[in-house]
Amino acid sequence: MDTELEVENLREQLDTWNYQYYVLDQPTVPDAEYDRCMRRLLQLEVSHPELVRPDSPTQRVGAVPLTQFHQISHEVPMLSLDNAFDAQDLRDFNRRLLERLGGAVEQLEYACEPKLDGIAVSLLYRDGQLQRGATRGDGTTGEDITLNVRTIPSIPLHLRGDGFPALLEVRGEVYIPTAGFEQLNTRAREQGDKTFVNPRNAAAGSLRQLDARITAQRSLEMCCYGVGLVNGGALPDHHDRVLDRLQEWGLRINAESGVVCGIDACDDYYEALAVRRESLPYDIDGIVFKVNDLALQQRLGFGSRAPRWAIARKFPAQEEMTRLLDVQFQVGRTGAITPVARLEPVFVGGVTVSNATLHNSDEIERLGVRFGDTVIVRRAGDVIPQVVSVVMERRPPDAHPISFPDRCPVCGSAVEREAGEATLRCMGGLVCAAQQKAAIKHFASRRALDIEGLGDKLVEQLVDEGLLENVADLYVLERERILGLERMGEKSADNLLLALEQSKRTTLPRFIFALGIREVGEATALSLARYFGSWETLSAAREEQLLEVDDVGPVVADHLVQFFDSPSSMGVVAALREAGVNWPDLELLPVEDLPLSGQTWVVTGKLQALGRNDAKRHLQALGAKVAGSVSARTNCVVAGPGAGSKLTRADELGVEVFDEQAFLALLADHGVTI
Repeated sequence: MDTELEVENLREQLDTWNYQYYVLDQPTVPDAEYDRCMRRLLQLEVSHPELVRPDSPTQRVGAVPLTQFHQISHEVPMLSLDNAFDAQDLRDFNRRLLERLGGAVEQLEYACEPKLDGIAVSLLYRDGQLQRGATRGDGTTGEDITLNVRTIPSIPLHLRGDGFPALLEVRGEVYIPTAGFEQLNTRAREQGDKTFVNPRNAAAGSLRQLDARITAQRSLEMCCYGVGLVNGGALPDHHDRVLDRLQEWGLRINAESGVVCGIDACDDYYEALAVRRESLPYDIDGIVFKVNDLALQQRLGFGSRAPRWAIARKFPAQEEMTRLLDVQFQVGRTGAITPVARLEPVFVGGVTVSNATLHNSDEIERLGVRFGDTVIVRRAGDVIPQVVSVVMERRPPDAHPISFPDRCPVCGSAVEREAGEATLRCMGGLVCAAQQKAAIKHFASRRALDIEGLGDKLVEQLVDEGLLENVADLYVLERERILGLERMGEKSADNLLLALEQSKRTTLPRFIFALGIREVGEATALSLARYFGSWETLSAAREEQLLEVDDVGPVVADHLVQFFDSPSSMGVVAALREAGVNWPDLELLPVEDLPLSGQTWVVTGKLQALGRNDAKRHLQALGAKVAGSVSARTNCVVAGPGAGSKLTRADELGVEVFDEQAFLALLADHGVTI
């Protein structure tokens, strides 16, 4: 037989067997036969490297390790799901949908799917070939994990059959089955490595390996739950039929998925699967219910963070009893001292919990918790574990009260509680190592000066080694001192120094936000920059002037004045400027001369070309006040896809509404380019 033809036949046969095994769960040949064909294909490709193709079944072993993941922008946002925690929540969800549809249907048909406890991913197929894989990230921007998803057997490198759109984005959940998780931890124990605490963490860690060869060794699988971007073709008109079509094209869907009619049937589906939950070969943390008719989905639309036509009914929050061994006090960026319970380790909510938040002294008093108490710990989903109550009948005779420190546990400075606050704060400021670390992490964060490569662990290391005391020290770091750090190579050191140099050129709003002044977030920093125009004018402002700025009240004004009056804080600013951190001053126009002066605008829905924060910033630059709710005083509403009650309210009041295209045209008319 011709070598090229034999290679093609082997690939086709292996693809078919992969589809039967990983997608249909119906293997038709023994493993030995599969292995024989795979060995033969490998042998032929080694002998004839010109015949190797990227979509060959042999190419799932992983490629050369990456140094970092690149960012991917989702053309269609990957939204979250609203949650229902009991049957009444689910019925309320159904009632809202029927009301919104205005009697168009008497009973809704729902697609039901187990909510796999894994990692959401996006796969982009172009002309049937896998082009890109990405994590969900923040819903708008994810990480490029193409090399890693290529190693997952249940993800086809090319779609089967025909009829698929020219551009098809498939969305699903990557997870590790229970058996694969146990094997992974068994290997880790045998090799003396750290074990994973649950399958979800194992899946996340496996999927975000810079070395795809490691990912290839993990038992990852993927189940599809929907599509995103679709161009150059049509899909069926019901969600369950879309999933069936994806399966025909070689993608795996969950075998437990089904379709029911009416909310009572949703309850029945939930209860039936809850009983079988522990016997399933993978972890689930709830059930997802979606309106099955895609035309009705379109009519129902989207909220600000989730589709209106879908909901996840979570399994009950899991609680366990354990013993409070100790309480430690952590210090945050603003000096807030938070009590953290150190617990006798207990498995709850899918993870082993040994720490839980106690929030503040008021919460400790409310709970009446003491050292040595047996407490109930709750962990629901990804929520931080918390102590919810004390089992009084198990209180030991030697249980004793918890006392808050009168000095900072990190630097020994005095602590104070401000009037009206439940939180104690360290007064040490930048002499406190804990506050130093948190302040530097904030300064380097993406929305501040965006210093790539300066992660939390590196900040901790730099402070602990005495190389940093404040953010200004970043710009006098010496290459040799950085190279002296553990696990720091020459390339990493050079990349860090380059990122620091690039970060020196910034904007006034970003710089104000990066300083971490209490209560001064991005919006307030922008308002301050737009009002004062320069750092010199802002830092010389007194309280009465600051109060003239939108978003600035007495508390924020007081924090700003304290910062400006602090020699140490202003010394850091001076050192930053001396090191070369710079920004252009903003041109100030009389407010009455700005084109939208005196107008109140509201932004709602999901904007595709720019985020809502950017839209707000542009409106403020044109003189508008941006409000969070629609009222009779609102002049205009910018409504993107998924706009909800605010759009309805605007229609009721007769307020002018701009879609995104009209809004972009307005900005362009006023010289704003996106």
